[in-house]
Amino acid sequence: MRLQKVLAQAGLGSRRKCEELIAEGHVEVDGVLVTELGVRVDPASAVVHVDGMRIQLDASKLTLALNKPLGVVSTMSDPDGRPTVADLVKDRPERLFHVGRLDTDSEGLLLLTNDGELANRLSHPSYEVPKTYLVTVTGGEFHPRHGKQLVAGVELEDGPARMDKVRVVDAVPGTTMLEVVLHEGRNRIVRRMFDAVGFPVERLVRTRIGPIALGDLRAGRSRVLGRTELGTLMRAVQM
Repeated sequence: MRLQKVLAQAGLGSRRKCEELIAEGHVEVDGVLVTELGVRVDPASAVVHVDGMRIQLDASKLTLALNKPLGVVSTMSDPDGRPTVADLVKDRPERLFHVGRLDTDSEGLLLLTNDGELANRLSHPSYEVPKTYLVTVTGGEFHPRHGKQLVAGVELEDGPARMDKVRVVDAVPGTTMLEVVLHEGRNRIVRRMFDAVGFPVERLVRTRIGPIALGDLRAGRSRVLGRTELGTLMRAVQM
C-alpha cells in the first residue's frame, strides 16, 4: 500500500496532507527517511515514525486506559471468582493483556493492550517507565525529612527501593496526601515504602503511567488511547 494512503488511514490527515509530510522529510520507514512519493509499505510490519513519533498502522492493535476501582483484581481471570479487570472490558472482542498490576485495595490507571511488544516493553524494568500515584497516609505529621528519606531509598525485605519524587499535596492533622513518582514495579512497593518510614497508606490511586494520565476517567470505565497518546507511549519505550 502506498505510504501516503497508509498515513491517511492512520489519521494523519488527507492523502494530500500526508504527501506533504513525506515530501518535507517528516516521515521515516523502518529507520530510513522517506521523501519520495509512491513508496509502498506493509501496514502489518512497517515501523513508521512521523517527526519522531511512532504511528500505529495495524488497525487490529488496541491499547486502553482503564480506571480500576477498589475490590477489582488486576488479572484477566480469578479462580476465586472475584471481580477482575476482564469483567470491566468484557464488551471488547480483542484478547487484551493488562500491563502492570494494582492491588485489590488500590485504584487508578491500568493499561490493557493486545500489542505484545508494547506490553513487554512497558513491563520490562530496563525501560524505566515512571508511574505516578496519589497517596493518602496516616501516622502523624509528614515532614520534609520523610520525603527525602523515601527519595534517598529505604531498605525492604526484598532489597532497597527509592522514589523519584515526593510532593505533599494536602495535609490535615494526622493525614497527609502526597503525589509520588517511582519506576519500581515490585509487589505493593508504594505501601511497603511508606510503612518503612512509619506512614501507613490509607488510600492509593495511580494517576499516570509514563505519558498517559488517568484524567477524569470514571472508576470502572475505559477509553481507547488516541493516536498522539499511543505514539508518546511507544516513544517512551523506544518503539
